[in-house]
Amino acid sequence: MASLSQSLRVTSSILASSARAWGGTNAFAPARKQPEQPLVLYEFEACPYCRLLRESLTEMDLDAEIRPCPKGGQRFRPQVVSAGGKAQFPYLQDPNTGTALYESADIIAYLAKTYAVKAPRRTPQFLRMAGSELASLLRGMRGFRARPSRAPAQPLILYSFESSPFSRLVRERLCELELPYILKNTGKAEWKDMGPPQLRDKLSPNTPLVGRNRKALHTRAGKVQLPYLIDPNTGEEMFESAAIIEYLERQYAA
Repeated sequence: MASLSQSLRVTSSILASSARAWGGTNAFAPARKQPEQPLVLYEFEACPYCRLLRESLTEMDLDAEIRPCPKGGQRFRPQVVSAGGKAQFPYLQDPNTGTALYESADIIAYLAKTYAVKAPRRTPQFLRMAGSELASLLRGMRGFRARPSRAPAQPLILYSFESSPFSRLVRERLCELELPYILKNTGKAEWKDMGPPQLRDKLSPNTPLVGRNRKALHTRAGKVQLPYLIDPNTGEEMFESAAIIEYLERQYAA
């Protein structure tokens, strides 16, 4: 029964990525410079506007410290109200420039200008929003409402990319539990990266890796498979979304 539930979750996550035409998959034109200090992003997984920004973070190959702000959350939502004056998401703080701003479109434009990224060509905003709203509905608005949890002393670390169906399941649970994490965007850096890891390894086993986080993950874990969670609070590191979710529930759910 558990395997059936997992299959249904993965299937709906694949459909959610399809609704967004798999935006947030590749990082073919990464930022020419990386922030010296981590960007801080207040957002929640089910928010359609937040999704558009997360897609762009993958495509720009920019990492961020995610501070989840699901509905009813008390860990980070008050920080946004205190800093910006209203509970609106996404909300970005860039400690490298002292910039803080709302509005996904404004944040994307700011990041492209500041970190020397060629802004990608986009479909009209209303079409993007329609797809993003459908993606949230297909996932049953997972990552929308907060659940009680114990706060970690240090943020967790997650290798992920936005459209990854398995990574989404983990991000939703991190969001619901209000667990902060460093998002290591691991978008596909060239065309040979497309497809499941097993297929890629079979077709091009000796091709050098491209992409800073893909290289870093391979060096650390011996392969590129997503999601990959690192918990500096306990020393645990693991692949496989189901195992990660079970760990988060055991370790942090109240």
